[in-house]
Amino acid sequence: MTLLIIADDLSGAADCAIAFASAGHNTVVTLDATHDTGDASVVAIDTDTRRLSGAQAGQRTLEAYQSLLAPGQKLYKKIDSTLRGNWAAEVAALQARAGLAIIAPAFPTTGRTTVDGQVLVNGLALETTETWKLEHADRSADLTLMLESAGLRVARLTLSVLRGDVAALARHIGEVANSETQALIVDAVTTEDLKILSVVTSQLEQAMFWVGSGGLAREIALLPGFISGASLHAPGEHEKYAPTLVLVGSLSGISERQCAMLKERTGINDLVVPPPVLRQGKKHVDWERWEAQIGECLNQGDDLLLRIGRDEAFDPAEGAHLSTGLAALVRSNFAQVGGVIATGGETARAMLSAVGIGSLQLICEVEAGVAFGRPITPLAGRRPGVVTKAGAFGTEHALYAAWLHLNNAIESAQYGAGTVTNPALLGKTS
Repeated sequence: MTLLIIADDLSGAADCAIAFASAGHNTVVTLDATHDTGDASVVAIDTDTRRLSGAQAGQRTLEAYQSLLAPGQKLYKKIDSTLRGNWAAEVAALQARAGLAIIAPAFPTTGRTTVDGQVLVNGLALETTETWKLEHADRSADLTLMLESAGLRVARLTLSVLRGDVAALARHIGEVANSETQALIVDAVTTEDLKILSVVTSQLEQAMFWVGSGGLAREIALLPGFISGASLHAPGEHEKYAPTLVLVGSLSGISERQCAMLKERTGINDLVVPPPVLRQGKKHVDWERWEAQIGECLNQGDDLLLRIGRDEAFDPAEGAHLSTGLAALVRSNFAQVGGVIATGGETARAMLSAVGIGSLQLICEVEAGVAFGRPITPLAGRRPGVVTKAGAFGTEHALYAAWLHLNNAIESAQYGAGTVTNPALLGKTS
């Protein structure tokens, strides 16, 4: 048995697929169905559909499924745990071919749970969160409503049923699969809830596919003997990938706090590119100056934190365009980069696309949802380290942890007391 993961952005594809790489499965993330995936037993594709219309997103998702699905392969539709993007339309497009959609967006270890069919973030309704207000404003985050609006017949699985007799649970889900129901929303508050769901649904005889965040994926990855095929184990000796380039396209408060810790603890160079430069590209009068600044830093072997600024004209919908501009600024100097940390799926995809990296072999997880990998195909004879992370995701420590990983460094115990360690003590040579 092998697995196909379809995600709507690159960081999402990686933070879902990394669970399988960590479990020892040969796992690849690809930007396009035409790129090399080798003999991977788990393939995750980024369809890059988050900014498309619902109809366009559904069509592209279905095309990816038809292009990559192999005989005997299971399907996992990765969705954002805070329901961003066109996930309902994409599920609807897949459902006619793949069977009952098991909807479980919960990711309890990151504070995302599902209760009474509603997504909660650290116990609060999703609609009240910063992320939802920034991108969705007046839209409802009701799971049932979103799926029904996409044309699906919906049922719900409550916690009491999920936590009841396992044989009865299996019969119940089987009956739902045999009914006219097309999507089953599952409440989940703990990882044990997701574990139960993964065990029972993996044994269903009826056609079905999973729809969830990285939470459910982690439980499926741990099922004994569920996935067969080539295995890959990360080498024991860790290489140093320096200089390190940290690209931050996300403007979330979480990303800001992560950047603050990274700067405090490493002394990394920090450049914030004004949005007008990225909007106009090479036509902007300051484009060459910014390109030269970036080159000067990287050519000296210095680590660099490169961020997208914000102005009054900023619109969340222009994120992909700004990320593309940021990648273009770096492209001419990328040959000097040993390792990349990219925050935000659009930012990661833009950078990899700009330099011709079409797929990544995932190797390990830096922390929950923060994936490390390397290009399958060498880039000018080298394979830079790549870490991806969703923007509004992770602990305040996430970017710093990724920097430590790429620099093959150990965090000083002094940080437990809140003091600042000289980067030289962490093995930083820049």
